[in-house]
Amino acid sequence: MSEPQLWHEVDAYFTDRLLPDAPDDALAAALRDSDAAGLPAIAVSPLQGKLLQLLAQVQGARHILEIGTLGGYSTIWLGRALPADGRLISLEYDPRHAEVAVRNIARAGLDQQVEVRVGAALGSLPQLADENPPPFDLVFIDADKVNNPHYMEWALRLTSTGSLIVLDNVVRGGRVADPANTDPDVVGTRAALDMIGSHPRLSGTAIQTVGAKAYDGFALARVLA
Repeated sequence: MSEPQLWHEVDAYFTDRLLPDAPDDALAAALRDSDAAGLPAIAVSPLQGKLLQLLAQVQGARHILEIGTLGGYSTIWLGRALPADGRLISLEYDPRHAEVAVRNIARAGLDQQVEVRVGAALGSLPQLADENPPPFDLVFIDADKVNNPHYMEWALRLTSTGSLIVLDNVVRGGRVADPANTDPDVVGTRAALDMIGSHPRLSGTAIQTVGAKAYDGFALARVLA
């Protein structure tokens, strides 16, 4: 058995035992409709979605910001962690992706708490800041990797002490550690990691993962005073 096959089997083992009801109807439909619409199959796995939900619950998150909606699969996991008066804002560049996501979110019964904003995130984020929203308790960054350092900067501006920032897809198949690799997505990811490691208001770590999403990982940063 190859390593990727083994990773899938272990993911399936964990999912069967820890998430016996996942994906439920709304989550399964979100994946099905995203696939039918031709969206790239890059949504988080069920185990990763549950991790995001648990992080939001541990945070007691009432305000969540997601940068990169895709078809709304991760959005649903995060939205389900919100209390009745909580709010999630998700930013999506592609109008077609956003259209699918809005339908998926509504089907999950979260359309009163979740708002999808369409447009380049680096344009939407200044507009969001101008609204002076309450600090976001959790920010999930899963968009174009070349702009990761800019997204981290905005996440820091829009959060406060104790907030959590999750930066997805930081391993890049191991390319992040190859100094000869100058792919813009890798360079952007390195810059974001450097910011987490050096910024006086951030304390963070990064974890490598294997599983249904192959070889990758995420960074986790807590905002300090």
